[in-house]
Amino acid sequence: MPAWQHKGSKNPILRYLVAAPLIWLMIIPVAISDIFLEIYHRICFPIFGISYVERSRYIRIMDREKLPYLSWPERIGCAYCGYVNGWFHYASVIAGRTESYFCAITHLEVRGYIASEHEKSFVKYGDEAALKKRYAAYEMQYGDDSRAH
Repeated sequence: MPAWQHKGSKNPILRYLVAAPLIWLMIIPVAISDIFLEIYHRICFPIFGISYVERSRYIRIMDREKLPYLSWPERIGCAYCGYVNGWFHYASVIAGRTESYFCAITHLEVRGYIASEHEKSFVKYGDEAALKKRYAAYEMQYGDDSRAH
């Protein structure tokens, strides 16, 4: 069943015609953000000794096109979703490594907040001694005493 016929709308074509341009317009901010994120990633990560994030592990564009049961519009849509959703995951990992480097403190526990996966290794909110220990261990490992705290 084509994407525009999903889930019981009385007028699925109208719903698709309204939503599709908004979905496809997202490629502009994502592509621009992708360029700036990659510049940041390739320049700043080596400066701070943060390991690169392997882009190909997060973004897949050309695998679903091999499925024989997809129409060409569905294949294009799958490539689009593979890029955009993969890019958001990739960007999240880069942001997580950045946050882990500069501010490895968990957020204050508030009901409803969902911590990201990378925060599991952070020191507890309010634990100054653990934070200083973490930074000291980093400095011993990498010999860097110029970290932002």
